[in-house]
Amino acid sequence: MPEGGVTRMPPRDEVPDYLALERTFLAWVRTGLSLMGFGFVVARFGLFLRELQAAPQGKSAGSSSVSVLFGTALIVMGVVANLMAAWRHGQLVRQLDRGEIPRPGSLAANVVVAVILALVGVGMAAYLLTFRGAAAPWVAP
Repeated sequence: MPEGGVTRMPPRDEVPDYLALERTFLAWVRTGLSLMGFGFVVARFGLFLRELQAAPQGKSAGSSSVSVLFGTALIVMGVVANLMAAWRHGQLVRQLDRGEIPRPGSLAANVVVAVILALVGVGMAAYLLTFRGAAAPWVAP
């Protein structure tokens, strides 16, 4: 921090860089919050389906635990996405403050998140197709 605790005003041509970083950071925060919210819904939906089913069917406990597992995994991914976004945002702002040109980060983290989400989506679709009749008795087979 500069002398006197006053931060320097970036030159006018650098302002768009800071604003772009802010937009990217906020997009990642929205992604993390969406993952957490979706995970909560998935976990609670399994419990809801279990309550809808009559007790004589023995498969309901297993289907609920799968939903809770998927939901918890999505919540954890949302937390990790927000932590990574905050860390990366701070890193990039510090680079701009030092007058450095920020280098793009590794695409590996972005690709890993996308692949994991795709696999979760495939797993959830398979789960819904497999348990369609048992989980939703009001739907015609």
